[in-house]
Amino acid sequence: MNFAFLPFLLLLGWVVGIFLNYLADVLPRTRRLSAPHCHRCDEKISLVDFFLLRKCIHCGSARTNRTRIIQSLSVALIPVIFFFPPERFGFWVTLPYFLYFALVFIMDVEHRVVLYEMVGAGILLGIPMGIYWNGWLNTIIGGVAGFGIMFVLYYFGVLFNRWMSKRRGEEIEEVALGFGDVNLSGVLGIILGWPKIAISLFFSVVAGGVFSGLYLLGSLLARRYRPFTAIPYAPFLVIVAVVLFYLA
Repeated sequence: MNFAFLPFLLLLGWVVGIFLNYLADVLPRTRRLSAPHCHRCDEKISLVDFFLLRKCIHCGSARTNRTRIIQSLSVALIPVIFFFPPERFGFWVTLPYFLYFALVFIMDVEHRVVLYEMVGAGILLGIPMGIYWNGWLNTIIGGVAGFGIMFVLYYFGVLFNRWMSKRRGEEIEEVALGFGDVNLSGVLGIILGWPKIAISLFFSVVAGGVFSGLYLLGSLLARRYRPFTAIPYAPFLVIVAVVLFYLA
């Protein structure tokens, strides 16, 4: 383990954090690559100020907690991934996929959305990995299976919401799964291939169920329970996918 690379890796982690924060700021807002803006006054932030995490020169507001958390985690985790990458692929091949997973995770937690732009990028990114890892046939089957299985679960959730809305006499807007989760599962199916996508979806559902149960219990104990609270599901999908990069 050559720690002479550590200063470079820490700098790379900082750049990666800036990149993730930039995309997480601008994509949900504009759906394209655009200038960063202050989250409070909406004025443009210079690239130098953005890179150095400075306060907004217009309103004086500091960067968000999410920005600082992602920046810190990136600096800490990039060296870890470099020294302990998935054995099959190595660090540099793995890095773009882990960055994609991280961005999906961030935006779903913060905005409850998996953008179509992210789905398209995931397909383009996933096809070469899927073919290299699984061959073209299992890549196609994986993509269809990932989308199809999650679509069935999504549709059952829609039917359940309609039934509960009719029973309660009021419209229930929150759904257990969004269609962005269906699209993301298709992307993961392309990357992971068949049958790994089936394994991924199974453990994602289990992890999501366990978390939902713990969240419900905590809400009840804290007396903050709200029925039909939406929980972002994409994080469970990408966490299991990352694990499979190491184990499959």
